[in-house]
Amino acid sequence: MANRKKEVYKPKPMTEGKRNVIQGLLREYDIQTAEDIQDALKDLLSGTLKEMLEVEMDDHLGYGRYERSDEPNYRNGTKPKRVRSKYGEFEVDMPQDRQSSFEPQLLPKRRKDISAIDDKIISMYAKGMTVRQISETIEDIYGFEVSEGMVSDIADKLLPKIEEWQNRPLSAVYPIVFIDAVHFSVRNDGVIRKLAVYVVLGINEEGKKEIPAITIGENESSKYWLSVLNSLKKRGIKDILILCSGGLTGIKEAITAAFPSTEQQRCIVHMVRNTLKYVANKDVKAFAKDLKTIYTVPDEETASNHLKTVTEKWEGQYPNAMNRWHDNRDAVSPIFKFSKDVRTAFYTTNAIESLNSSCRRLNRQRSVFPGSQALLKALYLATFEIVKKWTVPIRNWGKIRGELAVMLPREDARVTKKRRNAKSKYTPGLSGCS
Repeated sequence: MANRKKEVYKPKPMTEGKRNVIQGLLREYDIQTAEDIQDALKDLLSGTLKEMLEVEMDDHLGYGRYERSDEPNYRNGTKPKRVRSKYGEFEVDMPQDRQSSFEPQLLPKRRKDISAIDDKIISMYAKGMTVRQISETIEDIYGFEVSEGMVSDIADKLLPKIEEWQNRPLSAVYPIVFIDAVHFSVRNDGVIRKLAVYVVLGINEEGKKEIPAITIGENESSKYWLSVLNSLKKRGIKDILILCSGGLTGIKEAITAAFPSTEQQRCIVHMVRNTLKYVANKDVKAFAKDLKTIYTVPDEETASNHLKTVTEKWEGQYPNAMNRWHDNRDAVSPIFKFSKDVRTAFYTTNAIESLNSSCRRLNRQRSVFPGSQALLKALYLATFEIVKKWTVPIRNWGKIRGELAVMLPREDARVTKKRRNAKSKYTPGLSGCS
């Protein structure tokens, strides 16, 4: 799909009135440079705001600025207020009243920013910029200083939304789920260490991608993975038809315990990569071609024969290279139940690796996160940007769903229709999530 071109502002036709205004500005402000234009705009904005606030005061008091009245409340001068805008920082003379009952709508009390700076800061945070980088960028572009503490305070507004998103109810059945991990460097008590971010990506019954969970942990183990899967069950998941993962430690045992009916599929791409790590560069191309004969054949019996052939061919040069193919045959075999078109939906974790690659871009801006909470905020924002694009089902979803229903029937799948028709009380923080 072709990318939409970014809309560009097109100036309105030059009129005589506009020409007179511009000439007046040139005379009034002696404009010589682009910076002079910026200063002129700030001055004009300040004056315009003041006049509009005076009109608000007229409405509040019930009479004009130069009229007399016997009302007990009356104008009481002005008070300067420093305001931030996209043109920079400037002062506005705020009109006051004797009884301090004036509540301006244009520039409410305690509001000092008219440039939607919060949204801009959140957007930069989503792109992985550090608090210091955001502070410096705001000052460079908008001409006023935003402290690092203020940036952190704005980002902290996300925490309740993140907690709500992490605990939102989930669908009863997910036909396909992918689990993978990506690692980040995090500073904790002055020590930098690697933390794993475990991402769970699901294909729902409409064939659309969503993210049931993102968790930050340390050590992979069956006990850890069981806690992750049990938390998904508590949030409403009753069944997963196929779960695809890489070689995550303890994941097989955890899936068996939490979802005993789930088909476990090892990511074929991970299997190939891990195999080729033991192969010399000169043999990689030939070895990869032979491995392809194992997982692209139409049935499991043919795959088993090819597995034996490939092992015999290469075990003399690389005796341990094919071990994982034999050890994980039960986790590779599910793909042979389905047609070639359907296999492509779950034989690899490419869907989640695409998501992970977007998350890894955070490391381009910051090599070390100041804490796990800062990492979680950045991941949430990055994820939010990604899932906005997930608006259509995955390719061939009708065929995939049909084969799954035949090959992996579930008696309890009937509950999903009832859940799908019920409106959730939760409004997701990430579009596309249940």
